[in-house]
Amino acid sequence: MITARAAATFEPVGRSVAAARTFVRDTLQGWGLTDIVDDAVVLTSELVTNAVVHAGTTADVVCIRADTGVRVEVADRYPEREVPLQSNGGHHFGHPDREGGRGLLLCAALATRWGVEYTATHKHIWFQLDFPDRPAGTRAAGPALPSSALPIADARVRVGVVQVDSGGLISVWNDDAQELFGYPSEQVVGKPLTDLAAWPHTPGTSTGVAEALQLSRWEGSYGIRGADGRVSPVYASHLRIRDAEGEPSTVCLLVRDRERAVLQSPMRAASADTTDAAERGPATDAFEVFIGSPAPDDLDGLLQRTVERARDMLDGDAAYLLLATDDETELEVRASTGLPSARQRFARVPVEAGTGRYGSARMPAVHEDLSAVPGAVPLLVNTGMRSVVTVPLKVEGRLTGSLGVAAESPARYSNEEALRLQFAADRIALAVERARLTELERLRRGSLSFLVEASDLLAGTLDRDQTLALMAQMTVPTLASWCAVYTVADQASDPELSYVLHEDEDRIDGLKALLMKIDPPEQVPTGGARSWSGPYDAAHAAALRTSLRSLSLGDSARPSSGPGASLATASAVGGETVVLPLVARNRVIGMLILGKPTDEHFRQENLELAEDLSRRAALALDNARLYSERTAISQSLQRSLLPPEQPEVPGVEVEVIYRAAGEGNEVGGDFYDLFPIRDGAYGFAIGDVCGTGPEAAAVTGLARHALRLLAREGFGGPAVLERLNAAILDEGARSRFLTLLYGELWPQHDGSAVLKVVCAGHPLPLRLRQDGSIEAAAEPQPLLGVMEDLELYEQTVTLDPGDVLLCVTDGVTERREGTRMLGDDGLIDVLTTCTGLTAGAVAARVLRAVERFAAEPPSDDMAILAMRVPEPADS
Repeated sequence: MITARAAATFEPVGRSVAAARTFVRDTLQGWGLTDIVDDAVVLTSELVTNAVVHAGTTADVVCIRADTGVRVEVADRYPEREVPLQSNGGHHFGHPDREGGRGLLLCAALATRWGVEYTATHKHIWFQLDFPDRPAGTRAAGPALPSSALPIADARVRVGVVQVDSGGLISVWNDDAQELFGYPSEQVVGKPLTDLAAWPHTPGTSTGVAEALQLSRWEGSYGIRGADGRVSPVYASHLRIRDAEGEPSTVCLLVRDRERAVLQSPMRAASADTTDAAERGPATDAFEVFIGSPAPDDLDGLLQRTVERARDMLDGDAAYLLLATDDETELEVRASTGLPSARQRFARVPVEAGTGRYGSARMPAVHEDLSAVPGAVPLLVNTGMRSVVTVPLKVEGRLTGSLGVAAESPARYSNEEALRLQFAADRIALAVERARLTELERLRRGSLSFLVEASDLLAGTLDRDQTLALMAQMTVPTLASWCAVYTVADQASDPELSYVLHEDEDRIDGLKALLMKIDPPEQVPTGGARSWSGPYDAAHAAALRTSLRSLSLGDSARPSSGPGASLATASAVGGETVVLPLVARNRVIGMLILGKPTDEHFRQENLELAEDLSRRAALALDNARLYSERTAISQSLQRSLLPPEQPEVPGVEVEVIYRAAGEGNEVGGDFYDLFPIRDGAYGFAIGDVCGTGPEAAAVTGLARHALRLLAREGFGGPAVLERLNAAILDEGARSRFLTLLYGELWPQHDGSAVLKVVCAGHPLPLRLRQDGSIEAAAEPQPLLGVMEDLELYEQTVTLDPGDVLLCVTDGVTERREGTRMLGDDGLIDVLTTCTGLTAGAVAARVLRAVERFAAEPPSDDMAILAMRVPEPADS
């Protein structure tokens, strides 16, 4: 049954992927489904990317909440783009690192169910995530594990089935039991099981094998004495049953203790509809007896209850539990009672703390007086604890943690208490490991969602400063309390502090001042986090000096602020500080510094996530650097192609407006120039190279410089253009044809101006007379860069006072909106309204008309050159 529904549509643009993730996250969190948010966000991100990026269509996203789970549908408008299938009908997605198809691969890995549906106009890809707290038909389950993490067993697992009657006598002994213990069935049937069982006489436990056989359900360890006299440790599961006549008996399943994973599972209390309340006894499972029922669902709750029960069981003053890191070289404090937990949480101690049996967390240990062996238990230094007992938590022989109970008085514990605590640790080790793996899987899925969004944010900008800010904001406070980024300009340069961020804004200035005073960390290209003590040492030294200086002033002269600021900075950087190299394209381009406040340490999972983030951030930062460098080079080269400062022409108003098409382009295929040739004579030009972009700009530079050089050598207009034509043809395959209007201008003493112009394939210049009439000021001639032999000629035009000469490129006349085009007639209509205007006003009105002609911005280069001879009253 559908209980809620939400839908949204996203346009085929890159930013829609982030918007879709936000929509799904907000929707599921609004429904209170935080357990499945991360998986849903990751899957939605991939599917929407396929739709809006790869398919290039609008994406419709629908979230549907039902009784059993959430279904998310992503539809695109490209139904003919089918999902690739193998010939045998099985799905084939290819390699997970390929550009496309990863969304389906993730659906297969993360979703409970998924599929593809086609309609005439849409393709729907959907996935369903079932609620984790409603495992229909599941009694117990664990996360999917790689083969290397699965428990080890013999190739042929033998399960001994032993049935014991109400009198405790063996009635059934199967072949596997005979293979395990060496007794044929006829030798043991009719004998008490207690004759074969070697029950562990562990102090503090009162249950024996005879009592266990009377319980409705029991699971645990004991030994069976074999035919050879040796005791084989077994793991057993007992179930009390009755036959059709009501006669009770107990079925015992036995496996070798090292293969306990075959039978071991968390117990559940019997439900009211299957067991009569009068027949149910108290909870008897060893795990539930120690932890209590129901057991906490979360790892932290389970660990906290474990240390509290361990302390109470041994009447201790404090208890703590540590979990091993992946390499089993360190133990991380995860729960404690009676100790400063805020300081100890996530602190690390080495597995091998010293030499000998009592220096290793892999073996039980009892310390009667810690004052006699200072530092034997690093975690208890300066806590007032005198005696301690510690035992390992092991699963399949692998160290997974350590449990300790401590007391303030010496000689409180002996080997007897160590055995009791070890028995309890054996009961909870597997449950703790399962909860730890579940938490790790949840964290890794959350990390995947975090990295997806981080990668999207980093890829969304090519601005260096913004990339630095994003790097810091993504780590604080998610991964660290404070962050600093050092950048390296080149191999010969020292690292430079580029960005500092603290979760408390009031600490940023003090932290930045501290880091500016100390040497940056050493550049190490190898990956991985490494410790850095520089900030801690410098901050505490500064705080000490400030405190001593404050004391030396005396109470009357002491500054009102005291050493507070220095102490606050020292506290902010007093915890663990790690350095992560920023390596891109096999070069160290910087360092990412992450820090914790006093006595806090990083979790291994967060360091691994930070390393992954640093690799992505390094590439984004290097991309921003390359983009900035190339943009600066491009802009410098483009500026070199633009004319220098425009000269003043006596007696003539000149206005130029230039617009290059394309973001970041200052020069394109259109160009202009105005320059002095000799005394009293000026050259002007406006041209258009075929195409836009850098290739066209190269020809632009050739043309502009050639015009100046040839004109100043004394060549007339036709000779200048003919030689330029030959130079363009000499470029060979790189040559491009060019339309060009070139002219020479001579201001006259009577207030007029004489122009000699050559129009080589360019839009004709328009002359606006003072009476409002408009006429072409030149005749069309062949363009440049096409034919080798050109015969050009120049025409003379006289501008009287009040006349305007307008020269434009085809970016003006070919301005389009749909099938409409401004054209020559449209330009003439605009120029008609310009009578009496200055040259600047004429150029501005033409530009405004071009911009208003269509809603979309111009897509072609555009140049406007207006020259006007002012009337006597104007001057």
